[in-house]
Amino acid sequence: MTAAIRGDERLAARLGELLGPRHPGAAAAVVSPRGIGVASRGADLDSDFEIGSITKAVTGLLYADALARGEIGPDATLGDLLPLGDVPAARVTLESLSTHRSGLPGLPTSARPRRRTIALWRHGINPYGETLEQLLDQARGVPLGKPRPRYSNFGFELLGHALARAAATTYAELLHRRIAAPLELDCFYAPGTPDRLRPGALTGRSRRGRPRQPWRGEGFAPAGGIRASLTSMARFTAAVLDGNAPGIAALDPIAPFGAGAHIGAAWITITVKGRPITWHNGGTGGFRSWLGLDRGTGVGLVILSATAAPVDRHGFALLAEYGSEHVRDRT
Repeated sequence: MTAAIRGDERLAARLGELLGPRHPGAAAAVVSPRGIGVASRGADLDSDFEIGSITKAVTGLLYADALARGEIGPDATLGDLLPLGDVPAARVTLESLSTHRSGLPGLPTSARPRRRTIALWRHGINPYGETLEQLLDQARGVPLGKPRPRYSNFGFELLGHALARAAATTYAELLHRRIAAPLELDCFYAPGTPDRLRPGALTGRSRRGRPRQPWRGEGFAPAGGIRASLTSMARFTAAVLDGNAPGIAALDPIAPFGAGAHIGAAWITITVKGRPITWHNGGTGGFRSWLGLDRGTGVGLVILSATAAPVDRHGFALLAEYGSEHVRDRT
């Protein structure tokens, strides 16, 4: 049975060619000086996807925005904002968290990541369900390593909650107040509990098609807990490209991050065929996502899939196609 196609037929066709049958429910948006094109296959344009670690890029915007507002200083630490007491994690700066250089682990051993990963593989169980207080308890007992580049979900969880505390609110409300509401994003939210999922939210599936529990949790929200529709992601991408999103300085690379890459506040920049591309991806138990920006040409692209098979190379390929078209238009 052929998946229903909605939106831009040309974009939908390329999405189908690139992703194939492994992604029966997927959507894409292209933002360029020509306008915004959206398309989906096997999902509605307003279907509710998990965007995974693209959430970190959003938290990076909130960090840069808090700096611009003067809510935090450049040397602010977790201990300045969160009730951690006199523990090593309290000395960690928010700046080091934003560039994955804090010395914190990807996840603390107290979270039992191996056991949770096995439960996810076998039964599709959400591995992230901590409350904020449980997250803080983990932080009070975690040792610090060397402050070198090390991707950390745990660090971004703490960063987001510290930013919320600086604004005297919760992360979910900060997200709504600073990003979703001003940018008019109808479906762009962080559900901390199952009852806060929108009606009709998509169920993600493993690569083999097995259903997976939603990844939601109050503690987890700033690192990977945002859900969004394609139309909201398209508007978000447009706002970032034209500089209207808050905290836009987060995109500017300030430190090396692996071979040939640099990082700002979560946003990663690499050079692809001579062009700097700023991007982030996301993955949960049942979803994959990718967002890339060619800021030089003003072209951005988003791919969302309700299947846990990678979409990164497809995102880079589509962004290159549309970016090349815009270059030809200008010449």
